[in-house]
This record gives sequence, C-alpha cells and structure tokens, in this order.
Amino acid sequence: MTGPVPVHLRDLTLEWGRRTYIMGVLNVTPDSFSGDGIMDVPAAVARARQMLAEGADIIDVGGESTRPGAQPVPLDEELRRVIPAVEALAGELGAVVSVDTMKSEVARRALRAGAAMVNDVSALRADPDMAGVVAELQAPVVLMHGYGAAMSPSALAARVMPEVLEFLEERIESAVASGVARERILVDPGFGFGKTVQQNLEIIRRLRELRVLQLPVVIGPSRKGTIGRVLGGLPVQERVEGTAAAVVVSILNGADVIRVHDVHVLARVARMTDAIIRPEQGE
Repeated sequence: MTGPVPVHLRDLTLEWGRRTYIMGVLNVTPDSFSGDGIMDVPAAVARARQMLAEGADIIDVGGESTRPGAQPVPLDEELRRVIPAVEALAGELGAVVSVDTMKSEVARRALRAGAAMVNDVSALRADPDMAGVVAELQAPVVLMHGYGAAMSPSALAARVMPEVLEFLEERIESAVASGVARERILVDPGFGFGKTVQQNLEIIRRLRELRVLQLPVVIGPSRKGTIGRVLGGLPVQERVEGTAAAVVVSILNGADVIRVHDVHVLARVARMTDAIIRPEQGE
C-alpha cells in the first residue's frame, strides 16, 4: 500500500511519514470551550507568533465555537472575526494558515486572504457550496467525523471505528465527485465529537485503521472533555499531561498532524516521539 502524497501549503510541504506536523489552535471567538478565545487582531498575531516560535507548523484560525451548546455565528460576524486575523497572520507573519469553518463564503474569503487550507468539521455537509469553493480554489481540506445532530454516542454503539471509516469513505467520495482532488484531502476521526469516553479512547487505540484510506490523518484530542473525565474531572487548563499521552499514542498509531492548544509542550512531545519511532529524526 502506498502512502499519502505530499500536500503543499504555501512554502510548507507536508511529507507524510517523515515527522509529525503541529497545528496550533487560534480561536477568534469569545466562547471557545478551552477558554483561550482572542478577539482582536494584534492579540491574534502575538499568539500566532508565539505558537510558531514554539514549533507550530500550521495556525488553525476559527471564528465559531463547535463546543456542545454553542450558538451559531452569523456569516457577517464570522467574517469580521476571521478575515482580518487571516490577513495579518498570512501577511505580517507569513504563517501557514488553516481556516476552521463550515461556511463556504468564509472559506472563500479566507483562502483569498492568504489561508492555505480549510478545516471543515462538518466534512462539507453544513454548506452545500463548500465543496465547490474548495475545488475551485484547489485548497487542501480536512474532513472530520462526528459533528452534527446525525451523530450520537448511542448511534455509534460498539462499532465506532467501522462507522468512522464508512462515514469518511462516503465524504471522500462526495468531495471527489464535487471536484476536490483526492490528494488534497486529509481525514480526522473527530475525537470528542459525538462519542463517549470509551469511544474516544478506542478511536486513538485503533487509529491506524484509517490508513486504509491512504490519506493523511489529523487528530485533535487537545484539552477535550474525555481527558478531563478520565483524570477525575480535571478542568480544561489542567489537561495538558493527558493531552500529551493522547498525542503520543496517536503518533504511534499513525497520526500525521496533531491539532493542539499547548504548542510549547506538545511540539516537544511530538518531536521526542518522532525521534523514538523515526530514527532519522533523532540523529
């Protein structure tokens, strides 16, 4: 079985299997579940600069919270939050930016403002025009399982990984039929989205099964509720060690990109893990 082909994001080429890539989370929203939302451009630039210095390869900018119970953000408001931040990060910092959105118009304007990739937690389902925008602008896109009312822990029952695979296969086929190049697709099993604690742990345990898709694997366990519950009810800000454990096992099981808040710690964790499992990285 051949591996995924490299993905080009501005000046960064993601060569899968060589090392783990770090996607730093930058929320430009006041209601982020992790409590780290930033609402002005200078602060966003400062935070992104810090994450880049700490080892982030990609800055993932999102203007709408996807936490349970979050209120939808109107298009105009999401554009107001996201586009100035993308322009500043891609322009002033020269950062490789991913835009975390389910709205095609936000994706279109962000890509034209300098973003290099779209991260759509709805896997192109929320907005019927999203696939067309991604195809037209030839942007890499992350397709994630688990967001939306159709997914629930009870529906997944004991077959969580087969369900994840079936869903992602269908969304990949749909994207390709809409003109999205398969080699520009990345997949995310949706840790923390519509799954029980045990289902989330199983996702990491069986992550390597996603290799059958022959596409790069993104995973975002950072600060998620499952980690807090496993560790006795820890609050969001005290979940970094649990996140680190999840990141290590995810990398061992084939993750290519880890999406994290605490870049300063987790970039080091990823680099050390790479040095152990990829000898050429430790030399």
